[in-house]
Amino acid sequence: MRVTTMIADGIADVRLTRGDKMNAIDPAMFDALIDTIETLRTSPVRCVVLSGEGRAFCAGLDMASMAAGAAGLDLTARTHGIANRVQQVAWGWRTLPMPVIAAVHGLALGGGLQIMAGADVRIAAPDTRFAILEAKWGLVADMAGFALWRDVRGDVLRELAFTAREFDAVEARRVGFVTRIADHPVDTAMEIARGVAGRSPDAVRAAKRLANLADDADAATILTAESAEQIALLGSANQIEAVRAGMERRVPDFDD
Repeated sequence: MRVTTMIADGIADVRLTRGDKMNAIDPAMFDALIDTIETLRTSPVRCVVLSGEGRAFCAGLDMASMAAGAAGLDLTARTHGIANRVQQVAWGWRTLPMPVIAAVHGLALGGGLQIMAGADVRIAAPDTRFAILEAKWGLVADMAGFALWRDVRGDVLRELAFTAREFDAVEARRVGFVTRIADHPVDTAMEIARGVAGRSPDAVRAAKRLANLADDADAATILTAESAEQIALLGSANQIEAVRAGMERRVPDFDD
C-alpha cells in the first residue's frame, strides 16, 4: 500500500505511506495517487489534508524503480484531461472540487515539490528541505510544476530550476512555494481543514473554482464567473442555513 485515506468529520486525511523510502515515487505510488484523486473527485468530503509518513513528505522519484518503466511511458498522451499520467499526480489535486491542504516535513524534492504544489494551501515544518531537483539528472520538472508554480517569484523559480539548489522553508515561504511555516504541519493543516469543513461546501467549492479560473482567465471572464457563482449561491439551502446559523449563534448544519 502506498497511500491511505481516512475520512472523519468531512475531512479526508490522505497519507503517503512509503515511509521507509521517504515516500519516493515508484510506479505503485503513481497508481495509488491517481486512484486516490479519482476517488476523492466524487466524494462529499469538504477538505483534504495531504501528508507523508516517516521522515519526509516525498523525496521525489525513486529513480531505480522508475527507470524500467520510463521507456514505455508516453508523455504526449493526455490521459487525464489536459494532463498526462505523470502530471496527474500533482495537477489532479488542483482539479479536485474541494480544497486540498498539504502538510510537508523533512523533504519535498523534485516530484515531491510538485505534488505539494498541487495543494491549495501548503504548510511546512521549519526544517523542511526543498529543491527543483530535476536539473541534477539532466531533466526538467514535468509533473505539472511549472503550471502550478505561477505564484512563485519568476526569477527565483528560474534560478532554482536551472541549478537544482536546495532551499529552506523560510525561502520557500518568501517566494511563494509555501503558505505557512508551522512546527507541527499536520496539526496546523487539520486545524485549517476543520475551519473549511465548517463553512458551506457550496461556497467553498465555488471559491476554489474562481481561484483556479483566476490563474488563467482575463478580468472579464473572472468577473462574469463571480456573478454566476454568486447567483447560484444566493437563496440556496446552504446559504440560508449559513445566515440563520450566524444570526442564531449556532453551528450550521450544511447539506453535502
